Amino acid sequence: MGTTVSSLTTFLDPLEDDGVSQPWTSPGAVAQRPPRLLLTLLGDYWWQRTEPLPSAAIVALLAEFGVSDSAARAALSRLTRNGLLVTSRNGRRTYVQLSTRAADVLDDGARRIFSFGGRPSPWDGMWSLVAFSIPEEHRSARDELRKALRWLGFAPLYDGLWVSPRDHAGEVIGRLNELGITTATAFRATALPLPGGGPVGAAAAPDIPARAWDLSGLRERYDEFTTFAGMLRDQTEAGKISIADALIARTRVMNEWRAFPALDPDLPDELLPEAWPRGTARELFSACYNLLGPIATRRVRQIIARYSPELANRATYHNTELRMPDAGAGTGTGAA
Repeated sequence: MGTTVSSLTTFLDPLEDDGVSQPWTSPGAVAQRPPRLLLTLLGDYWWQRTEPLPSAAIVALLAEFGVSDSAARAALSRLTRNGLLVTSRNGRRTYVQLSTRAADVLDDGARRIFSFGGRPSPWDGMWSLVAFSIPEEHRSARDELRKALRWLGFAPLYDGLWVSPRDHAGEVIGRLNELGITTATAFRATALPLPGGGPVGAAAAPDIPARAWDLSGLRERYDEFTTFAGMLRDQTEAGKISIADALIARTRVMNEWRAFPALDPDLPDELLPEAWPRGTARELFSACYNLLGPIATRRVRQIIARYSPELANRATYHNTELRMPDAGAGTGTGAA
């Protein structure tokens, strides 16, 4: 019952003061998916730019994360086939740039990721519910619907009945139409009291989060993230993060944070356990991402300059408010 949240016991490597590698020097799971890593890097350092980059520079950027040349080029090919990258040639060199579709996807994802957990909105006591029955021969549509529901913050309350405390019924109906699913419905409702009495509405609702979501597992994941991000923030503020480590660390902290919108339903305060750690985790993510931005950009520029010096200084960064530094601003400092 509910969404299982796996523990991040391997997230924190052993920390020592005797030269043992810090956890942020390892890219973690992000390097296991080169296509996603590639899009993340373009979204972080080539955001809203239309100039094509040499494919060799992309391969070199991925190599910073331990991705082999063959895996990097396979990622480029896959994204091109899927219409997310556009390739061109100039002499013997191949260049790549984001397609319009990919740019839109990155923009939408960035707004969701960076706004998550920001401004809590009041809850009206209503729940969005989706009930569906999709036969096995349409498994792919069923899987796509479940992915969409999780992205919107839904979780299965019972088999075939998913629930969210936010008003996403209209978005779900749109997705049902896109997938051609007719054996489903979305609606809004209040929760009736359980047997034994109690008022209708919010007082009946606390039982729902406990049944639909693994809140204890989610708290554990938040706690591990805040431990990691807290140490990383302190090291960055102390100027102890090299530009190479900054690139890896910033990408890793982004990769870990962006998992939370699909795991955490962003429940209203009325439905959350006491001392819920989402706010602290968000503050630390923002601190790390913003502090590391100018430092990591120096490394990105170094790598691009090997293949296209004229393009190197066009690499830049944005903060969690999707704002880029003023033109001509420096790219910060960090350990060399």
